[in-house]
Amino acid sequence: MHAVPIHVAVAVIFDTRGRVLITRRPHHAHQGGLWEFPGGKVEPGESARAALGRELAEELGIEVQEARPLIRVPHDYPDRRVMLDVWRVAAFHGAPEGREGQPLDWVFPQDLGTRAFPAADRPVLVALRLPDRYLITPEPGPDLGEFLDRLEQRLALGLRLVQLRVRRLDPQDGEWLAARAVACCHRYGAQLLINGAPCAAQALGADGVHLSAARLMALIQRPLPPDQWVAASCHDASELAHAARVGVDFAVLSPVAPTPSHPGMPVLGWDGFARLTDAVPFPVYALGGVAVGDLADAFASGAQGVAAIRALWGADGPVAPPAADLNAGSAG
Repeated sequence: MHAVPIHVAVAVIFDTRGRVLITRRPHHAHQGGLWEFPGGKVEPGESARAALGRELAEELGIEVQEARPLIRVPHDYPDRRVMLDVWRVAAFHGAPEGREGQPLDWVFPQDLGTRAFPAADRPVLVALRLPDRYLITPEPGPDLGEFLDRLEQRLALGLRLVQLRVRRLDPQDGEWLAARAVACCHRYGAQLLINGAPCAAQALGADGVHLSAARLMALIQRPLPPDQWVAASCHDASELAHAARVGVDFAVLSPVAPTPSHPGMPVLGWDGFARLTDAVPFPVYALGGVAVGDLADAFASGAQGVAAIRALWGADGPVAPPAADLNAGSAG
């Protein structure tokens, strides 16, 4: 096993139709014959962004015009250790071609699961299925109809991933509201996770479960099948490590910044967030005192995006790009 990981710059390149470019590894190479996202090793003294531009020019003949961090993935193979520094390329100049003889294909993100990828790429596939905004609902008040109206307003503005919290409602009202919230999300092509017991999420037809830190730490294995989301709330390195052992798909990490609901509570800051997530093999949303305006800092710190209650539920302006623009890129 290599003590120092091989640092690899990886590109997730989108075209104007929202498809992603993948290439096939040569059969004689490590993980040969599998599909992958293009890229290559970062040279000593080279930044990951510079390596990305160099590798794509050499491999595909394109010039990167717009890119931002997507996820960093540490992975141990039996014979080597790698750190994938994955970037989302939204704009480029030129027409990609396999300059090293590698086959190319453009695939919609939801269809990537039909291809065989190296194990290290699996968290990237998850990150591509997740938006950069994760709405956490407040606990519902007495007017459940008003709550559902507000949820639909948020979905109409483009939000596509929702965590529903109904812990304070009596079971009958909670089930009534959850069933209608699931149906509402599905009408908009959005996905809803229940903050509660995994069995409740399954019974209500939700797209998955969001585990509190206490529920997470009580588990010894993944509670739902692979076709349903398992997410978790984490606050420190030990909870993140246990989330990895359980096999969650993604997590939220908090608090990044001070919040009115928890005055005086110690916060991570962006440096602390980045330090904790750098060793995590799954996407992580930043939570606590963050809003849509913090997305650039979140991406730079290794986050999938931002999760919020007040900033996404209570905002009156745009909270997400139009659904048609969520995965679109451009080529010049």
